[in-house]
Amino acid sequence: MDIAVIGAGRVGTALAVTWSRAGHRIVGVAGRAATIERAARFLPGVPVLEAAEAASRGQLVAIATPDDPIEEIVSRLAAAGAIGGRHSVCHLSGSSGLQPLGEAERAGARTLALHPLQSFPSVEAGIDRLPGSAMAVTARDEETYGFGEGLARDAGTTPFRVADELRPLYHAAAVFGANYVATSLILAERLFRAAGIGDPLPLLAPLSRAVLENVETLGPAAALTGPAARGEAGTIQRNLEALARAQPETVAPYVALARAALDVAEGTGRVSAEDRRRVEEVLAKWM
Repeated sequence: MDIAVIGAGRVGTALAVTWSRAGHRIVGVAGRAATIERAARFLPGVPVLEAAEAASRGQLVAIATPDDPIEEIVSRLAAAGAIGGRHSVCHLSGSSGLQPLGEAERAGARTLALHPLQSFPSVEAGIDRLPGSAMAVTARDEETYGFGEGLARDAGTTPFRVADELRPLYHAAAVFGANYVATSLILAERLFRAAGIGDPLPLLAPLSRAVLENVETLGPAAALTGPAARGEAGTIQRNLEALARAQPETVAPYVALARAALDVAEGTGRVSAEDRRRVEEVLAKWM
């Protein structure tokens, strides 16, 4: 299949490489200034073109830009006659459904939304990490779902379906599973340093990896540990007092996550009603 990638950044380029390796032909890419160097390095021989020209050359047009401009880009491509009945058009946004592709549909194109459930800190990392990852697929009909699932498999990923109206909820789940994990570790590193530990990441990383392994082998609820899960009100009080002295901006996230952990622990029968009451009393003081 001939594929054009509009917005050949880290994600778009990594997908283009994996699709090319699966036998597809990348007929053009479009993007900002860095796209020229990126394409020369990872997609030698693939032309860097204006978006409309690249799209007109492809059978599949993959919009790999940030979320907000997708609808405008698709509208411009449709107005230029660069997409129409012979095209399939997809975007790679996790939170957006099919609505931003409306002008492509009205131009006669088949539309779908794909989202690789993976982190792409660089093109190289994306190429390495895509195989064995998963990819969300959203479409209007069974035939297009099958088409999208084939594209996901060609990228080395396992496809799974997400209903159009549930894409934002799915993406929020991914944010918790990735972005907020990193956020928690940023705060943890900062607090280790405030506690006089100069190089905390080598010390913290084995703990974090072990927790993830526990989540995979035991399940998330069974893997949960810590003072909130054990109903230790005194420990939580001491933690919060220390946070308020050293890094007061971390008090609110600690309280929010402690409440969430307490809910899970109560739901699995790991804390008594009395222990929960004592923890709740402590947390209420720090709202």
